[in-house]
Amino acid sequence: MKTYDKGIVAWLFSGCLLVWAMVVVGGITRLTHSGLSIVNWSFFGNFPPHTAQQWQDAFDLYKTSPEYKLINSYFTIDDFKSIFWWEYIHRTIGRIIGVVFIVPFLYFWMKKRISKPLMIKLIGILLLGGLQGLLGWYMVASGLVNEPHVSHYRLAAHLITAFITFGFTFWVALDVIYPEREITIQFRSVKRWNVVLLLFVLVQIIYGAFTSGLRAGQFDPTWPKMGDHWIAPEVTSLSPLWLNFFDGVAGVQFIHRYNGYVVVALVFIVWYKARKLQLLPTQRHGINFLLIMVGLQVLLGVCTLLYSVPIVLGVLHQTGAFLLFASTIFVLHQWKVTSENKVEA
Repeated sequence: MKTYDKGIVAWLFSGCLLVWAMVVVGGITRLTHSGLSIVNWSFFGNFPPHTAQQWQDAFDLYKTSPEYKLINSYFTIDDFKSIFWWEYIHRTIGRIIGVVFIVPFLYFWMKKRISKPLMIKLIGILLLGGLQGLLGWYMVASGLVNEPHVSHYRLAAHLITAFITFGFTFWVALDVIYPEREITIQFRSVKRWNVVLLLFVLVQIIYGAFTSGLRAGQFDPTWPKMGDHWIAPEVTSLSPLWLNFFDGVAGVQFIHRYNGYVVVALVFIVWYKARKLQLLPTQRHGINFLLIMVGLQVLLGVCTLLYSVPIVLGVLHQTGAFLLFASTIFVLHQWKVTSENKVEA
């Protein structure tokens, strides 16, 4: 089996881990209502306040925001500090990601260790990272004008871009590890199902963001029914009907619930179709991990709902979505096998 550039793989995986950290801290920032605590933005960032006067200046800026005026007017400077740090850490991780990408990129480029196909992919990662930062500020800005709430559409765009950035970086790293790949006939059917699974996982992530943005997770905190009904009457309360599934609290939760069942069903279809095939160890381990993750994610989702989205469970549920997404991508990538280990149909 051919060797691969371990330095580039380590660099790409470190980027994946940082994006994961950013998603986790972003979830905490959202659940602690800290996202609107810093009302200004700087490309390179600023050192955090460290003197009493600097803290007072930062607090005075926050006092100009709709969130302070309409919701947190009782805040003391200590209350402000408790929400400031999560948003500051979130933004700082984003800037660290930029440094971790650009500095090694320049090093590997100068050492001529980046091939032309890889260069194109790396530029794609860079553009996605830039878009992610831009959407982050675009999201925050929506809560600094009139209403102290960010748009759930902007929240979803910000979150799904983070997932896509991670997913593409992860895929590129796998391409470096497995440079020569070819699809085998026997894997084509299960690969198609895996692609469908990935699409529904992405829909689930988007609706997870909608659920968070609209605080729809606190509607009917019961399971398996929505209150006393399988489909709560409020699901169709808005007119026109389609609006319920984008702006309605009940409708958004309904989609998030039932799309989750579709994801579970698709994982079992992939597992069932794969179990009859002659698999490589990495393929078999990937399928098993995917099966475990979807079960764990369902458990976390139910517990998060039943307890009305406490911070710890909310963050664990978002982390579970991240790992489910990663395992889906890994399994999808594994349906192409290295030519040295080709499995005959």
